Amino acid sequence: MAKLNVKKVVLAYSGGLDTSVILKWLEDEYDCEVVTFTADIGQGEELEPARAKAQQMGVKEIYIDDLTEEFVADFVYPMFRANTIYEGEYLLGTSIARPLIAKRLVEIARETGADAISHGATGKGNDQVRFELGAYALEPGIKVIAPWREWDLTSRETLLAYAEQHGIPIEYKSAKRSPYSMDANLLHISYEGGILEDPWATAEEDMWRWTVSPEAAPDRATVIELTYERGDIVAVDGQRLSPAAVLRRLNELGGANGVGRLDIVENRYVGMKSRGCYETPGGTIMLRAHRAIESLTLDREVAHLKDELMPRYASLVYNGYWWSPERRMLQAMIDQSQEHVNGKVRVRLYKGNVIVEGRESATDSLFNASLATFEDDAGAYDQADAEGFIKLNALRLRVGSHRQS
Repeated sequence: MAKLNVKKVVLAYSGGLDTSVILKWLEDEYDCEVVTFTADIGQGEELEPARAKAQQMGVKEIYIDDLTEEFVADFVYPMFRANTIYEGEYLLGTSIARPLIAKRLVEIARETGADAISHGATGKGNDQVRFELGAYALEPGIKVIAPWREWDLTSRETLLAYAEQHGIPIEYKSAKRSPYSMDANLLHISYEGGILEDPWATAEEDMWRWTVSPEAAPDRATVIELTYERGDIVAVDGQRLSPAAVLRRLNELGGANGVGRLDIVENRYVGMKSRGCYETPGGTIMLRAHRAIESLTLDREVAHLKDELMPRYASLVYNGYWWSPERRMLQAMIDQSQEHVNGKVRVRLYKGNVIVEGRESATDSLFNASLATFEDDAGAYDQADAEGFIKLNALRLRVGSHRQS
């Protein structure tokens, strides 16, 4: 494949081994200037060392952006309004961060006059698709350089040798290096590789970082109250918080009670199955509580239609189509459905479980106690009417019964 003709590239840069090697490789292979971009989306790591390393490597334009509030408000919250889960389990913690990073890469390219972007995603994973679909949707003429699809540096050993050969500063920590490939943001932390490549192997307890094991969680439950406005949590236990602060608080509470661990084999968009483990304590609480407030405030058919469309919405997010017209269309419908999703939900966190204890909405509840009661409803519902209802709905079943063998 012929090399692109580029003069300046914006690199999604973590400061780690892979992207540090990519930085130097881009300069050498493409004879171009490199701009580095490091996103703070709540991964819990100090990011200033990335700036120092980029400066040490001669980078003139360095971007380190705090995107945590934008991440939760404009990406996580809209996704949870749809009750989104992929393949019945995965809360899409990695997937939902990629369109934001792609957006900022494109913005920085415009700001700096760069004609290309680059990333460190491998040629086997989903992230290459997510980054590039997002970039092309937002800037159709952008050029993309994906080194893992071009170079022959296929192992950690070859990357280390390249770094040593070219004088790339690499920190060697005395602590034991994690055997897992990990990705973290404010919504989750993921683990792949190592013994997890055997789907029968049990994940080691010391792998988990955000949550205590359910067995080691407190013997006394934690009860919290969440306040919703238009489908979004705006307060925890009566204290109004920003979207990012809400998620941080729920992560703390959920993690302390063993909530949010997941071990799955998922179908990657590129065609293979992959085993991954995830910790999503706050997101697990959000999903359970949101369904509870919707059960009180959403019309039946609206709720059922949302459930039918959710798997399609989840696949769009997982596969990298956040910026597609069909995702935007679905989002408009979902957001409209949340107009009356207002109220409070009380949940109990106990040894890995999120148990809904109560839900209320002073203005938008569709629950009518006089209709639902098993006691005397004072004429609110004529039970005799059910006979006609049943017969009308049984008509096609009775007509078709003669064809049954």
